[in-house]
Amino acid sequence: MDLILEAFQQPWAQRALLASVLVGLSCGLLSSLIVLRNMSLIGDALSHSVLPGIVIAFILLGYSALGFFIGAVIAGLLTAVGIILIQEYFATKTDASVGIVFTTMFAIGVIGISRISDREDTMIDLEDFLFGDLWSVNNTDLILTLVVCVLTFVGIVTFYRPLLITTFQPIVADTVGISSIKMKYFLLILLTLTVVAALKVVGVILVVSMLITPAATALLLSNNLKRVMLISSIVGAVSAVLGFMVAIYLDIAPGPSMTVTVASIYFLAGLAAPKKGLIQKTLAKRRSLHQIQQEDILKNLYKHLNKGKTVSLNQFAIEGIKPTRLKKHILRLIRHKLIREKNGLLELTNDGSHLASKLVRAHRLWESYLADKMGLTESQIHADAEILEHHLTDDILDEVEQSLGFPDKDPHGSPIPLKATAPAYSIKHMQPGESAVISNNQVSEHIVAELWNRKLSPGITFEVEAIKDGNYIIRTPSEKVTLLPRLARMIRVETIGEAYADK
Repeated sequence: MDLILEAFQQPWAQRALLASVLVGLSCGLLSSLIVLRNMSLIGDALSHSVLPGIVIAFILLGYSALGFFIGAVIAGLLTAVGIILIQEYFATKTDASVGIVFTTMFAIGVIGISRISDREDTMIDLEDFLFGDLWSVNNTDLILTLVVCVLTFVGIVTFYRPLLITTFQPIVADTVGISSIKMKYFLLILLTLTVVAALKVVGVILVVSMLITPAATALLLSNNLKRVMLISSIVGAVSAVLGFMVAIYLDIAPGPSMTVTVASIYFLAGLAAPKKGLIQKTLAKRRSLHQIQQEDILKNLYKHLNKGKTVSLNQFAIEGIKPTRLKKHILRLIRHKLIREKNGLLELTNDGSHLASKLVRAHRLWESYLADKMGLTESQIHADAEILEHHLTDDILDEVEQSLGFPDKDPHGSPIPLKATAPAYSIKHMQPGESAVISNNQVSEHIVAELWNRKLSPGITFEVEAIKDGNYIIRTPSEKVTLLPRLARMIRVETIGEAYADK
């Protein structure tokens, strides 16, 4: 640390550190838009294609930081235009046109630098441009880097909304009068300037890491574009500073050090990100597995108890769950008051019974759906139903029940439990000759839809005419309708006196 602090007192180190921070900020800020627009390869192409501009600038102006900057910018812009022209006139795919242009330009630059570096009076080295030469940053380099950083910030802030809409909805943008092509050219200009400004810091080979990795890291931490851009800029700046410090401490080139540092931050985020990180995903997967196993315990206990069997803690077993894990789950369910132990035997509490009944209902409805609608055999439906019962919503399950016509039994002949919210008083509670009013408050919109399909609007008065083969035949002032027993059990009704009192 003393070595680093001592180095920071030197003017060359201060210039190098400030240049690193500026490059990290500008690359990080631009990185988000580049990655989201799938332009990462173009950034790599521009970084490699500036070499011919540097060679020509050296030939014309000698060793001049401003000359290198201008020449590199011109070469970068020509590269961007060349890529677009090849796509348009030669019907070449984007990645192919990018590869053709940047390899050609890079090769020309390498040849040019190799030729002029052979001269005895030449003070130019190819390695400085490939991997950066941060230690030799001068005031002119620093001013140019600052100007590019400010231009990038001002440009993105000024055109944030057009850039946002053209990034995610280019067709909509063109429809409302925002040119996605112009925004693309504008972004290419900022990208070219940023790439050129980063040459001294990380070089043409490694600049792409600063244009991609900060945004990739930020996207692991957030889905909000403004937040992603802020995080990306911070990651770029922090990785530049840390990489610079590591380079001083280990006496290595700063460009590769920054690249390794930003990659390390990315992998750290990939492990520890709150929602998308590998650790969080692993924990979430484990929690989901435990929840499914606990639900399976409730479901199996429900089936055992409904068959009149007694179940003890030590004798209870479920295929696929180890005995030690099974016991831990049961004890947790007891703590959550879903199961209770009485005289050494397991029982379901009211809450546990409701949850278990819901799971059994879901399983048997899905088995019915897979057999009736998908054409699967009875031997094929169990495994798929085991998966679906844990993950899909009540609304979807209601749709499944409606599409099946409210069946009473599954393909194996097992009864399908009613929904927990089944009404206390329904048509199935009535006897022939009794009259009632269909309630305005039904258990679900799917029941309301079934009523309208049968011209039984809420509020209508009806009489149960007969019960035949379990089906309920009801008569309204204008219709006679036959209802399956399960549907009759789900239709909430009110006595005529209750309906009148509500009004």
